[in-house]
Amino acid sequence: MSTLAMDTARMIDMLPDEDQRFAYEFVKKLVLAWDPDFTKVTPEEAKRIKAAEESGFISDDEIDWDKIGC
Repeated sequence: MSTLAMDTARMIDMLPDEDQRFAYEFVKKLVLAWDPDFTKVTPEEAKRIKAAEESGFISDDEIDWDKIGC
């Protein structure tokens, strides 16, 4: 989690419960406006995806799921 996100969470945690709920709903509304289907990735997520793709992982369609554990 970024420093900015952690600082934001700490500040929200200082608020009364009702205001915390308001802040949560506001942030949720911002995120949904930015990415309604949760399909966009942050720069950090893009780095992790790229690293995973280049790591030599095996795609799930290459696995014989009927013979797992045999």
